[in-house]
Amino acid sequence: MTDVILRRFPLEGSPVSAEVITAGHINKSFLVTCDSGRRYVLQRVNRFVFHDVGAIMENLRMLREYLHDSREAPPMVCFIDTVDGRSFAEDAEGGAWRLCPYVENSLSLLRPENETDFTESALAFGRFQYALRDFPVERLTDTIPRFHDTPERFRQLRAAMESDPCGRRSEVERELDFAFVREERASVLQTCRESGELPLRVTHNDTKMSNVLLDVRTRRALCVIDLDTVMPGLSAYDFGDAIRAGAATGAEDGAGIRLDLTYYAAFVHGFLSACPHLTARERELLPLGAWTMTIECGVRFLTDYLSGDPYFSIDHPSHNLERACAQFSLAADMEHRFRDMQEIVKR
Repeated sequence: MTDVILRRFPLEGSPVSAEVITAGHINKSFLVTCDSGRRYVLQRVNRFVFHDVGAIMENLRMLREYLHDSREAPPMVCFIDTVDGRSFAEDAEGGAWRLCPYVENSLSLLRPENETDFTESALAFGRFQYALRDFPVERLTDTIPRFHDTPERFRQLRAAMESDPCGRRSEVERELDFAFVREERASVLQTCRESGELPLRVTHNDTKMSNVLLDVRTRRALCVIDLDTVMPGLSAYDFGDAIRAGAATGAEDGAGIRLDLTYYAAFVHGFLSACPHLTARERELLPLGAWTMTIECGVRFLTDYLSGDPYFSIDHPSHNLERACAQFSLAADMEHRFRDMQEIVKR
């Protein structure tokens, strides 16, 4: 399949290998090497998750043009048009494929290896958001409608719980209780968004450490990647998701993970220094953003488990349940440390 698709793109040389890239939950990616030495990343977009691939690519085109002359943000990785001028290619089964250059001498970490790595990711995501502070956010299409609408995520969980298509509800009553008792507080950010109390920003919405490429020699941030979920959103979304993923004491499916306040402080420092445009209210609600994104992610994992795992790729049948439990453990620890989280932001 990859050989047929690659003929649709203007490569420098002929492809000699296409190795599967195992990182990532959603899209399927390959590292393509050509006989010229040039390397590319070929990606099959998950159309179960992203129904309108054209909208994604149009979002990226507008951002690329807007940032073309900007020195305030790390450069974007640009996708290569097909030989017939399209932004992506389709296979006989309706699959959507796209191609971008591989960034040589770059490093992608699943988790920060030290505080400096995490600060670099904070600087990268903060600079990206700051550089787009004046972009007309209403021009962007929601590539996943209501993606960080936390009340909607709870509605989806409740629907999966009530329909129980896989007969798994009896296994997760404790997790369901944990989630629903926190539903009201987890909805505060969405209420602030709807009331206009918090401004809409251009947000990345998937601010994991692995979505920042570091220079392999200097460990400085080169660029942010995986921009499929760039949409209108809140600063607290990007801050919160980064803390959830990078300031935990273990992987997102690790048992009993907790918040590492040292890593949290490192990210706060980098993010706020790169985002001087945030309002006082935005800064005040950043800790709540970290807690909310953690709860929301746990709810999403739990919903996927109850629904038969259609969204997230899994390594074993209980993987999404383990992920949900880990996120709820992290959220509970944040509740105990919340005043410390607030003080760090104030400082």
